Amino acid sequence: MFEALRCRAFFFDKIGDMNTQDISHIRNFSIVAHIDHGKSTISDRILELTHTVEERDMTSQLLDTMDIERERGITIKSNAVRVMYTADDGDTYQFNLIDTPGHVDFTYEVSRSLAACEGAVLVVDATQGVEAQTVSNASLAMNANLDIVPVINKIDLPSAHPEEVKVEIEDDLAIPADDAVCVSGKTGEGIHDLLEAIVFLISPPQGDSDAPLKALILDSYFDEYRGVVATVRIFDGSIRKGDQLRMMQADADFLVDGVGVKRPAETMVDALTVGEVGFVVTGLKDPEAVRVGDTLTYRDRPCPEPLPGYREAKPMVYTGIFPIDNKDYENLRDALEKLHVNDPSLTWSPETSVALGFGFRVGFLGLLHMEVVKERLEREFDLDLIATSPSVDYHVYKTDGTMIDVRSPQDLPDVTRIDHIEEPYLTAKIIVPPEYTGAVMQLAIEHRAVMSDMVHLSQKSVEMHFDMPLAELILDFFDQLKSRTKGYASLDYEFADYRPSDLVKLDILLSGDEVDALSFIVHKDKAYGLARGLCDKLKEIIPRQLFEVPIQGAIGNKIIARSTVKARRKDVLAKCYGGDISRKRKLLEKQKEGKKRMKAIGSVEVPQEAFLAILKVED
Repeated sequence: MFEALRCRAFFFDKIGDMNTQDISHIRNFSIVAHIDHGKSTISDRILELTHTVEERDMTSQLLDTMDIERERGITIKSNAVRVMYTADDGDTYQFNLIDTPGHVDFTYEVSRSLAACEGAVLVVDATQGVEAQTVSNASLAMNANLDIVPVINKIDLPSAHPEEVKVEIEDDLAIPADDAVCVSGKTGEGIHDLLEAIVFLISPPQGDSDAPLKALILDSYFDEYRGVVATVRIFDGSIRKGDQLRMMQADADFLVDGVGVKRPAETMVDALTVGEVGFVVTGLKDPEAVRVGDTLTYRDRPCPEPLPGYREAKPMVYTGIFPIDNKDYENLRDALEKLHVNDPSLTWSPETSVALGFGFRVGFLGLLHMEVVKERLEREFDLDLIATSPSVDYHVYKTDGTMIDVRSPQDLPDVTRIDHIEEPYLTAKIIVPPEYTGAVMQLAIEHRAVMSDMVHLSQKSVEMHFDMPLAELILDFFDQLKSRTKGYASLDYEFADYRPSDLVKLDILLSGDEVDALSFIVHKDKAYGLARGLCDKLKEIIPRQLFEVPIQGAIGNKIIARSTVKARRKDVLAKCYGGDISRKRKLLEKQKEGKKRMKAIGSVEVPQEAFLAILKVED
């Protein structure tokens, strides 16, 4: 199978100058796939087969270092590890393997990883076939001009159909699948063939070790003792401890405290040379000092121009995050700054709420990203937090001709000053079996989506394209999609543009007072249903007072929904054993007058647990 590939490898060994010859045994590649297609399991088998990790130290999802990754069974952060592999030709090769996330929210992690590689291992599930994120990842790799090694995983399962999947890879992705490697990440079958394919199908890196340093910062994290530690890919030159380096975009200098690689434990080395991937200990104590995507070069002998880096990630979803105890406000700010070091897509700005106090309006790539960041803040920094309902970035055009970005309902101007509002739209790609196309179209109509195209990829899959508002996607669209298609549908999406929409601000009033944390920007046609649901939910949750509490949903000055929490009545007749009815009536009238006075000066306290439950009412 690999005779033609060995000829190609021989060709690579012979081309170029001496520097190219020195790095001809390096292979840099990312493992990419749709979510739950087995990337991390294949990575485990590679580490096991190459004896990078001793058998007694092996655990599942070894490269997933966070507890939340192991609990959810997903990869959130890319992880680069060095593997040494002795091939069948007798030569030893250095593999720099990068395991990447599969969920659409973390596509920016994949793009960062591909910027460091010459090749991509594209994993496809033998039981599921090509799915939406498979197509997206293949496009990213092709646009980056990478060598692609198709891999069909889970061939050990009874329902596997690898030959059909090969046809899908060729028809849907336009990638030759004759030499696609069939593997089982669970049993280890075919992993040896995969390593041989990586050697002979993926090109070695190119570069000049004598040229001025040119290195791309792929990732970074903050260490309490060593400062910021940056993961880098060397394109030219080399880095050693004691070098004076400059970050070209940040225009800042630092002294290298040390360099190393992950195997997967951190191992210090004498130098990182051209073509290699490793980490640099900067010693910088400011988490904002190192920017992911920046170019490192020598301070005294800089390279002519910085590397192009990779496409920047733009937040899609915004939510307010508030500490339950206001004393933790500064701690929350510090925690966000430290998370931003290795998650450049995270943005935030201060926000104040009458109901919740001081907090931050934080931007995320999607709902999963939001859940993960909130949980990391609570676990890693010991914070108790409240997250308000998510919103998106609206373009509001005012009557005076100006345009403002509105990411929070509280920032929306008065309706008399608004000319029109534009909301972000997505191009959504859904791959689904043909029998579920009707259910998907019905779901799309309910979420204001418009189908633009439908392509029959094969007898077992249909690719449907929709234009839909981002605000509809972040509610319950994905959950309902999986429910209505029995889990067979896969979803991928990307930002399209901004389009005018008939949007209104929905306010919730308690006893006539607006609760700012419960305001929403919604489409006018959906405002009544959402208001009705919120009022009914509040009625169940808010404890009864000694006076009636009206709960109202309002658009401007117009009330569109109402529920009432009935008053808790004190038994003033408990001591009346018989007697004339007029005495009882007198006591009841007296109680009624007292409740009127109480209502005039009374205020409603919404308990903490009630507020958290209210935030779950999204539709």
